[in-house]
Amino acid sequence: MNLEILNSGVFTPLAGGLLIGTSAILMMLLNGRVVGISGIFYQLTTPSKKPVWQLGFILGLLTSAFMYYRITGQAYPEMIRPWQFAIVGGIFVGVGTRLGSGCTSGHGVCGISRFSPRSLIATITFIGTGIITASLVSFL
Repeated sequence: MNLEILNSGVFTPLAGGLLIGTSAILMMLLNGRVVGISGIFYQLTTPSKKPVWQLGFILGLLTSAFMYYRITGQAYPEMIRPWQFAIVGGIFVGVGTRLGSGCTSGHGVCGISRFSPRSLIATITFIGTGIITASLVSFL
């Protein structure tokens, strides 16, 4: 298999976007549900629910980075960070998704495609905060 196209810098984001869009469409068509990772994870941690498909979805997310590494032999730079950053970042993301009533996948991918004003405002907030954070981190 020719891996040059996989590592070209164009294919990976395009393939990722196509996979995310396809999964969002399939989730809506097959389950009638929006792909919101924070909501799926919350349902997984709620004892009264039977987390069958939620567990499969989360396991698929967790194994995708490993599958990418096995196919290309390269890890994303983000995977090489100290684990302490991942824990702190995860806590911030969890709190933010509860405050924002959803995450980037629920609001940004699914909400905007359904023309939800709340999702548009949430996505603008996500992107704006990301730009500010990236600018501050690169400045420091």
